[in-house]
Amino acid sequence: MSIFAKLSWYFKEEWKTYLVGVGGLILTALLAIIPPRIIGLLVDAIHSGKLAASTLIMLLILLTVVAIAQYGSRYMWRTAIWGEAAKLEKVLRNRLFWHYTQMDQEFFQKYRTGDLMAHATNDLSAIQRVAGGGILQFADSMITGGTTLIAMVSLIDWRLTIIAIIPFPLLAVMARYMGSKIHVAFRDSQAAFSRLNNKAEESITGIKVIKGLGQQEEDMADFDDQVAQTININRRVNRLDSLFDPMTTMIISLSYVITIVYGGYLVTTSQITIGALVSFVSYLAMMIWPMFAVDMLFNTLERGNASYDRVMDLLNQTSKVIDDPNGATTAPRGEIDYDVEKFSYPGDNRLALENINFKIPAGKTVGLVGRVGSGKSTILRLMLRQFDNYTGTIKFGGIDIRHYKMDALIPAIGYVPQDTFLFSDSIRENIRFARPEASQEAVETAAKKSDLYNQIKGMPDGYDTAVGEEGISLSGGQRQRLAIARALLINPELLILDDALSAVDAETETQILRNLRAERKEKTTIISAHRLSSVMDADEILVINDGQIVERGTHDQLMANNGWYKEMFERQELETKVKGGAQNG
Repeated sequence: MSIFAKLSWYFKEEWKTYLVGVGGLILTALLAIIPPRIIGLLVDAIHSGKLAASTLIMLLILLTVVAIAQYGSRYMWRTAIWGEAAKLEKVLRNRLFWHYTQMDQEFFQKYRTGDLMAHATNDLSAIQRVAGGGILQFADSMITGGTTLIAMVSLIDWRLTIIAIIPFPLLAVMARYMGSKIHVAFRDSQAAFSRLNNKAEESITGIKVIKGLGQQEEDMADFDDQVAQTININRRVNRLDSLFDPMTTMIISLSYVITIVYGGYLVTTSQITIGALVSFVSYLAMMIWPMFAVDMLFNTLERGNASYDRVMDLLNQTSKVIDDPNGATTAPRGEIDYDVEKFSYPGDNRLALENINFKIPAGKTVGLVGRVGSGKSTILRLMLRQFDNYTGTIKFGGIDIRHYKMDALIPAIGYVPQDTFLFSDSIRENIRFARPEASQEAVETAAKKSDLYNQIKGMPDGYDTAVGEEGISLSGGQRQRLAIARALLINPELLILDDALSAVDAETETQILRNLRAERKEKTTIISAHRLSSVMDADEILVINDGQIVERGTHDQLMANNGWYKEMFERQELETKVKGGAQNG
């Protein structure tokens, strides 16, 4: 029953509607007492040969009125209880989704996408059943069971009632014993479902890689193994679950045997009438649902309890990136002063960055270059406040970025990541994702700046072209340019290109950079790249290695240093010439 206590916050908010629902259940239970008694009276009248036509008509009319009244009372409790259960699911779903949007990068490294989806679907459905079916089962088992029991004692015979319900306490003992086992089993079942969800999501997302490497059979075998494990775990849940119904049926059958034997004795000794025995049997049949309701109640509560704990574990996770309640609310402008002494990723003792110091005057461009894994993207991730657990400061416009409100800082930054994510919508809607109200003219201007305008115009549907899931209908270069257009549409104070030109050819890259220099003379830009031609015109270039700045200066200064930068630049120039010669040949 602890799940009811955990959901008490919701029941307190919606107590009026639940009161209407419980009132409907009480009225339904009271009305249900009447038909068996009427049937008993009819049986006695027929048995004694005293059934008059007027009496029969009156009793039939009464049965009809009761049936209509039961219809109304059932409608009342169904709309109230099931409606509130659906509302609870909506509340929790919105709360969970909002929580996802507020969490930091560490949270999403800890929990996989499939697991988060399982919490937002399967677990919330189990909780919703507690607020709907659970309330019904609890109230019905108490109300219907209680009113029927009172009718059996007061209208028939208290001795027969006591004897007939002797087996019932066995059900409570069984439910308590089985309930604890089902709780553990269902928790394991939900975890298995999350793992299977993860596998399915991962395989579907990576289907091109799987097929490209010819790993379909291996991936299918792995998926089959996950399915088999999930089925085995759920079989244990089903085995435990299936023990309830036979036990309940056995207890009810035992009560029927007692009723027939002892009730028959009372009839033969004229202590009760045959009609009373018929009514009692009908009441006993009505007790079957409350008994099964107790069975289903424990099952529903244990499932909901396990799911609620899993969801609360997520909601209790706190972001390490805290939005300063007293932070600056104006958009940052001006110089960027980046001074990070050291930074390590959560759970990793190795230093990811050490002594990263540089300044970017407003309107200037800085390039970040270095080997894969050198720390370039990490520098940018701190700028975006994906992590705050570093020693040092990053100031934008003279204020530490941790002292800005997130709603002021983030919209001032246009970020184009290495892995471009596009939504399954049109090109137009993807470009104006950050500014849904942007005009068509503004969208086209952004497309021109990213050198995508002419290609869009050449598409049959133009800006209405659907990009497909994650932009599958576009080439890698088109996806990157679309992402750049999306960032430029908001005219950010700071534009960050994180290896965002890797999929475009040299000519397109040159055109995009020329557009950026012309359009962003007053704005600041950071370009992280593997291809050094992307940063050679930057006001300052930082060479990063093992999380440290090992070289810095303009292109000409770095070429004169005869270090890594010069070696890599000359190698890339040679590769470009070789490729050009091969194509010409």
